[in-house]
Amino acid sequence: MATALLIIDVQQAIVSGLAAPERQPALDAALNDVVARLRYLQAQARAAQAPVVMVQHDGPESHRLALGSAGWALRTEIAPCLGDVVVHKTECDSFFETDLFDRLTERRVTHLIIGGCMTQYCIDTTVRRAVSLGFEVTLVADGHTTADTPDLSFSQIVAHHNRTLNGFGAGSHRVNAVAAADIAFSART
Repeated sequence: MATALLIIDVQQAIVSGLAAPERQPALDAALNDVVARLRYLQAQARAAQAPVVMVQHDGPESHRLALGSAGWALRTEIAPCLGDVVVHKTECDSFFETDLFDRLTERRVTHLIIGGCMTQYCIDTTVRRAVSLGFEVTLVADGHTTADTPDLSFSQIVAHHNRTLNGFGAGSHRVNAVAAADIAFSART
């Protein structure tokens, strides 16, 4: 079973301005924590020579992630290295009208470790689609985040999706939500 790390939409402006001024520091801190965990997993994946795949959202002109804007850039702490795959998307589903499935198939990937942003949109949709396409999925339980909604805080959304997605399946393929510290890449992932 070949394993790949899939990091979704960890871009400069992913949560910028999405909270009330008094809440924005909490969102920014949560994102920084997620980035640190994903960076740790990136280093492990690269050391084990497992594929690292970065997904980058290409927003329209007026969007905070507008293609080519400063906010669109991937966070420098987890910037791709030579040999990493970068996939560009325009919708929540990282597989929709992208070459992600082909890039994973070329590398004989059967297991995805997924983290990034935004939990209830791109993470949820991509995790569910990956399982439906036949991948085993490990959701990095403390490696994804989002912004508050009018009814729920970002931490409530993350907790809800960890509970909802853990055990979700299609056929014989399942999602397991696992903390970053409990994920290990081996030299034969």
